[in-house]
Amino acid sequence: MTRGQDGLLSVADHDRGRAGMTYVYPVVSRRAGGVSVGVNLNPNNACNWRCIYCQVPDLQRGGPPPLDLDRLEEELRAMLTDVVHGDFMARAVPEGMRRLNDVAISGNGEPTSAHEFPRVVERIGHILKDFGLAGQIKLILISNGSLAGRAHVSAGLAAMACLNGEVWFKLDRATRAGIAQVNGTATDPAAHFRRLATVAGLCPTWVQTCMFSLDGSPPAPAEIDAYLSLLRHGRTEIPALRGVLLYGLARPSLQAEAARLGPLPESWLRGLAARIEALGLPVRLSV
Repeated sequence: MTRGQDGLLSVADHDRGRAGMTYVYPVVSRRAGGVSVGVNLNPNNACNWRCIYCQVPDLQRGGPPPLDLDRLEEELRAMLTDVVHGDFMARAVPEGMRRLNDVAISGNGEPTSAHEFPRVVERIGHILKDFGLAGQIKLILISNGSLAGRAHVSAGLAAMACLNGEVWFKLDRATRAGIAQVNGTATDPAAHFRRLATVAGLCPTWVQTCMFSLDGSPPAPAEIDAYLSLLRHGRTEIPALRGVLLYGLARPSLQAEAARLGPLPESWLRGLAARIEALGLPVRLSV
C-alpha cells in the first residue's frame, strides 16, 4: 500500500489502487473527517460523465464490467478487519483522523451504472452487521444522480436508507452550458433537479458541489445565480434534502483541462457557503 513520505494516508492522495485490491480502497476524507473505506464499482475507469476536475486516470466513456461480488465481499471484509481489529489506524492514518466514518460506494465512474448495485448494498449490509458497524457508521453513495429512477437504482437506494445510508448527489453547475462545460454531459438542469428529488425521496441526500477557477476566473455570476436559484427550489420543494457539501480542489485533475483549473480563495468559497446558508440549507465546507 503506497502512502506519503511519512507513511500516512493523505487527503491529497485518493489513489484507489493503494490497497492492491480490485474494488476496495481506504482514504482519509476531508468531507468525512476521518477514514472512508471506498468500494469502487468502476474498476475499468469508465463513466457516463466526464468531469473536467476528475482525478481518475485514463477516464473513458462507458459503464463497468460485470462485478465479482464474492471478491468484493472478500476484499471489504479484509479491509474492515485491518481497520477495526488491526493496527491500520496507527500505521496509516494521521492523528486527528483516526476514526472510521463510513463505507462509501464510489468508483472510477458512476457506481449506479453497475446493475449489481442493489446486491452490492445488500452484501455491504451483511458485512457491516457482522462487524458490529450497522447503524454505527454511514453507508455513503457518491453519485452523479444521472440514473435516478431506474429500477435497480431505486432498489439500491431504498436498501441504503435502511442501513444508515446517505447519498452525495453531484450538482456542480445549474445551466446547460455550465453542466456541459464542467461535467461533459448534455443534461437539462430541470431534469437533474427532478432526479435529485427522486433520490432524496428514497434516501437521505446531500448535494455535493465542486467549485474551482477555470482559466483564472471563478464561475460567472450568472452561473452562481442559477445554482442558488436551483438550491432555493430544492429547499422548498424537496423537504428531505439535507444540505450542501461544498468543496474546492484538493488534488490535481487528470483530465486534458487540468492546466486550466485552479483552487478558489477560501474567502470566495466561504462567501458562497454563506449565500447557501441564507437559503436555509446547512453547508459543510471543505476548502
